[in-house]
Amino acid sequence: MLQYTIRGENLEVTDSIKDYVEKKVGKLERYFDNPPSSEVHVNLSVYNDEQTIEVTIPMKNLLLRAEEHNTDLYAAIDLVVDKLERQIRKHKTKVNRKFRQEGAPKHVFAELEREAQQEQIKEEEASDFDIQIVKTKRFDLKPMDSEEAALQMDMLGHNFYVFTNANTDETNIVYKRRDGRYGLIET
Repeated sequence: MLQYTIRGENLEVTDSIKDYVEKKVGKLERYFDNPPSSEVHVNLSVYNDEQTIEVTIPMKNLLLRAEEHNTDLYAAIDLVVDKLERQIRKHKTKVNRKFRQEGAPKHVFAELEREAQQEQIKEEEASDFDIQIVKTKRFDLKPMDSEEAALQMDMLGHNFYVFTNANTDETNIVYKRRDGRYGLIET
């Protein structure tokens, strides 16, 4: 069962907003054989009349994340749920096709990195020569092959993905090239 952490920035999270978010995001449970027991992180913010919603759902075998901007908060919520729904369907289709080809069970998800919660850091003004680390992420590297890592990267919408190569047990990086194809960096 999904549990919700809903935060508002420059916005009071009313009961009606909270109920609407839980109702819409809760519909995603129908895509899973067993309803996931996970915490849904929802950040709502308002800047210059633009509503932003960011939803992150870290699960044992899958990380769902989407963000939307709109002048209407309820429309933004609907759009972000649509994005999450497309991510689930796309990932299930790709992974199921791959595992069917290899003869593995039908509904298996590969492990994904767990995104660390966003920290709010005030950036100090720095000179051109100073390098500041403003965010740190920690995640477990799960063994997988490079094709599966590319699927994970695409689903997250990232340009690169760090993973442990299941064949060599080495840390590798898969990345998207400018020509749209994929590259692999072996350490």
